Amino acid sequence: MAHLLYFAHQSNPLFAMHRRKFLSAIGLTAAVAQFGCAPKVSRTGGGRRRLRSAGIQLYSLRDDARRDLEGTLADIAAIGYKDVELLGSMDNFGMPPARLREVLDRNGLRAPSTHVSGGALDNLQKQLDDAQTLGHQYIVVASLPIEGQRTLDDYRRWADRLNEAGQRARSRGVWIGFHNHANDLAVIDGLVPYDVLVERTDPAAVRHQLDTGNTAMAGRDPRDYLRRYGARYWLFHIKDVPRLGAASDTELGNGFIDFRALLASIENIDEKLLFVEQETYPGVPVDSLRRDYEYITKLEF
Repeated sequence: MAHLLYFAHQSNPLFAMHRRKFLSAIGLTAAVAQFGCAPKVSRTGGGRRRLRSAGIQLYSLRDDARRDLEGTLADIAAIGYKDVELLGSMDNFGMPPARLREVLDRNGLRAPSTHVSGGALDNLQKQLDDAQTLGHQYIVVASLPIEGQRTLDDYRRWADRLNEAGQRARSRGVWIGFHNHANDLAVIDGLVPYDVLVERTDPAAVRHQLDTGNTAMAGRDPRDYLRRYGARYWLFHIKDVPRLGAASDTELGNGFIDFRALLASIENIDEKLLFVEQETYPGVPVDSLRRDYEYITKLEF
């Protein structure tokens, strides 16, 4: 490379440029020759970037939160997390919304999203009122109360309910979302019920949250779902698993999922909400969540 730079500089004034500019130029030329178009240029200038911020799903520290929610939120903030996805499905461990908002604000935390069960849609007005108090942008349905053997019609009915709730929520500036579990991806009558639900929900009323770990536990690569429904995903659970089809999760970076490739494939990632979630631990949960934070915030993609 050194002799090429010398030759270019000496023999042709067109190439008498700063070394960095010259290297950039020949790199671009090589890319065009190989792929027929110029490569995308990252804002960082080196083809690498990091997450602007990372959130956490409060279920990751559910036992700590049950004992001391205020202290747990302080621990979350001390690690560096800025966003917390709350657990409306557990009534936020009994802390009233106004009081919880005070605790969040004092710790410099936002709660842009909460998880609720499907039954919460029966009292959507209360959910929307609480969302206004707590600053939620999203009310995410994280479980469907389907009794007995699940059918495709169950998922069609729930898609319709999500659409109806989503239309009402939009009038209050809130989105209704849906979060997948592994059992939502189990084939029924030759079809994946989760696919049926996603395709039946209205993008103008319902947004989706992809749980990377739950998808992998179902034996499916979350990147495949990003390719299929990428525009529908506005929230993510960043969760790792030891292997495809595993029954439990693991700390980020210790498992199967290629998060560098996955994050790079999320379009407009700075507009999306990403929450770390870990449900099982080899030791102290808060220590694992600290390592998860270090891993995901330092990862270049």
